[in-house]
Amino acid sequence: MDVKFLIAGDRAVSVEFGNEICLEINQRVRMLEEALKDNPIDGVIEVVPTYCALIVHYRPEEVRFGDLVEALKVRLGNMHSVAAKEKIVKEVPVFYGGETGPDLEYCAQLEQISVEELIRRHSEHEYYVYMLGFAPGHPYMARFEESFHFKRREEPRVKIPARSVVVQQNLSDLIPFEQPCGWNIIGSTPLDICNYNKKDPFLLNAGEWVKHIPITKWEYEQIRKEVEKGTYQVKTYNLQKTV
Repeated sequence: MDVKFLIAGDRAVSVEFGNEICLEINQRVRMLEEALKDNPIDGVIEVVPTYCALIVHYRPEEVRFGDLVEALKVRLGNMHSVAAKEKIVKEVPVFYGGETGPDLEYCAQLEQISVEELIRRHSEHEYYVYMLGFAPGHPYMARFEESFHFKRREEPRVKIPARSVVVQQNLSDLIPFEQPCGWNIIGSTPLDICNYNKKDPFLLNAGEWVKHIPITKWEYEQIRKEVEKGTYQVKTYNLQKTV
């Protein structure tokens, strides 16, 4: 697989592993990220994983672009697979439909299935977190079984509520803040996607997996109270990867 090194402004390089959204390419992105954690490069200040690339931010007064690329090539040659590591799964409770899921019935109609079946397909399979982007803590996730056929809305909404659960095809996102969005809203989670009052503000990280747990409106309200008090613990467990 050819790797490209693209200039991203005057202080970053984009290490491109491909141009398609797939687990294999994203695993290579994460492998380079891990290699840079294990063997840092002087002058590199931050790395940002995306679907198909790793953005490497650096200080040009400490390392020149050409030298950085050569150092990155060395790290590429010494990458170790992250696929054998444990699979971190986080359970995210979701209240489907109602005022916080205005597109649920419409999406079921598009898919020509019942609302209950749509909820089953969305919640039964785990979603892989490819990257965080667009807004702080905003996870872009995909599942690999029973994809939906409908795409994003033809006309995006100028503003949707924070904590909305939005979908299209095999993708699903959690909206951290009130923001514009063109995806279909099928529900809401009582969890904070991004909370700057915490040492680790993000609910999810790239490379993790998400299991959506259907809950009732009453359960949503109870969990939300716990979240606001700071007492709610996200259920997290490790499994051996099978994908």
